[in-house]
Amino acid sequence: MNHDLHGDTHSKPAIPPVLITGLSGAGLSSAARVLEDMGWFVIQNLPPNYVLEFVENNAENELLKKKIAVVSDVRSMEYAGSLEDVIFALGRKGLKPIVLFMDARDDVLIKRFDNLRRIHPLQGQSTLIVGIRREREIMAGLRESADVVIDSSDLSVHDLRRAIEQNFSSIASKLMHVTVQSFGFKHGTPRDTDLMIDVRFLPNPFWVPELRPFRGVDRQVSDYVLSNDSAQDFLNNFMAMFTGMLSGFKHEGKKFITVSIGCTGGHHRSVAIVEELGRRLRETNVLDVSVVHRDITRN
Repeated sequence: MNHDLHGDTHSKPAIPPVLITGLSGAGLSSAARVLEDMGWFVIQNLPPNYVLEFVENNAENELLKKKIAVVSDVRSMEYAGSLEDVIFALGRKGLKPIVLFMDARDDVLIKRFDNLRRIHPLQGQSTLIVGIRREREIMAGLRESADVVIDSSDLSVHDLRRAIEQNFSSIASKLMHVTVQSFGFKHGTPRDTDLMIDVRFLPNPFWVPELRPFRGVDRQVSDYVLSNDSAQDFLNNFMAMFTGMLSGFKHEGKKFITVSIGCTGGHHRSVAIVEELGRRLRETNVLDVSVVHRDITRN
């Protein structure tokens, strides 16, 4: 089979192939299992040159053509080629994959490796943290260009499943997928985001005793936050800015966008704003929108 970069003619699959990659211990196998449950045919630990061949074969054979996903991690560098080259080559052939990059904080990865008593593939004779940092450096380019980045540091198995389902369940619709998530700055800023906005300039319902026990999804808190003129100005300005960016995102081939809205604890202001933004974005009828509240149940 000819694997040149100048492209030959393939019939495009109805759903683009998915390439799952990322840091060792960040949840690649868990992500693969979720996609399998959603109907994807998943192959794990495939070297780069075989990724290209597998995707091409699936596109050419009408009997084989199906939703496919491939897992390829840092161990694949032992083989010829690179994932970046494969992604480029597939793009030239009209088969560009959706790249899902799984990430996690160093301290979380260390704990996971310690619990499983595993050796990091790049650790060698050095310490675990050295192996993790080597891998992070090698994978930096893939993370930067990935379509979807999921940081599994604070996600339960169920949270991870929801995050993947939200991004991939409507992939056949060909609409740009936007995830709007609330978070609390006191719990750390999200690493898997494209746009991050601070709404701590708004009055805080936490300081209103009768509102404190409720959350931004509750009517009384939502009304309090959204009735503020500054909130309405922000929402109107954000919608104008974001919708103006959509053509640029589309031109750059970006199919997945994550917008993160933060307040202090992730309970009130950010939640109310995210709920309203999600409603307004859905009304455009050109986006597939998911709403996530990362810290709504955290103290």
